[in-house]
Amino acid sequence: MKLENEAQTQSLPGTGVSRRRFFTIAGVGLLAASTIASCKKDDGPSTSNGAVDLGSGDVGILNYAYALEQLEAAFYTKVASGFYAGATSAEKDRLTEIRDHEIAHREFFKNALGSKAIGSLEVDFSKIDFTSRDSVLATAKAFEDLGVSAYNGAGKLIVTPDYLVLAGKIVSVEARHAAYIRDLISNGSFADSTAVDMNGLDMAKMPADVLAVAGTFLKTKITANSLPTS
Repeated sequence: MKLENEAQTQSLPGTGVSRRRFFTIAGVGLLAASTIASCKKDDGPSTSNGAVDLGSGDVGILNYAYALEQLEAAFYTKVASGFYAGATSAEKDRLTEIRDHEIAHREFFKNALGSKAIGSLEVDFSKIDFTSRDSVLATAKAFEDLGVSAYNGAGKLIVTPDYLVLAGKIVSVEARHAAYIRDLISNGSFADSTAVDMNGLDMAKMPADVLAVAGTFLKTKITANSLPTS
């Protein structure tokens, strides 16, 4: 029994996610996939002039989230593969946990979308100095703030209630990441006026604005021409 439990908790190669967690994610994703497959009116991704279009309807929105999670997972995987100079044990532990969360999110969307998922995206991190704490944390802040605003902006575009619930559960985790990273950079800045407006609400951005920023870290070109806008 002990050997079985140990095998289940070992990390899958190249993911940092335990087998137990992976199969839980995969199981939930497969359940969601059966619902997505029934969405005949929602088109999956397509490719035109070398660019990947995310698709339409809820499928397109989930592919949009999947693209962002791919980007974040790739970033934190790179960070955790060789931490910046001066990283404390606490920073290493928390950033590794964030990596695991982002991988879990990525795998969830991949499994949920099934055959309607976009392919693996090619990233471009050439502008990031992974040996520099300032460079890594500044990029992490940009990604986390962008992720929170992306989920907030896309929420109103989701039709299926179950997907909206899942998006809410994921964006709350992304907000926890953003708060932590912000405080690493400047203690007490976790909810300042650059993140929360005068009404006490987090920022929200539409897909076109988010992809304009995310696209600077991607070699794969993405378009969102078929996504709902209201």
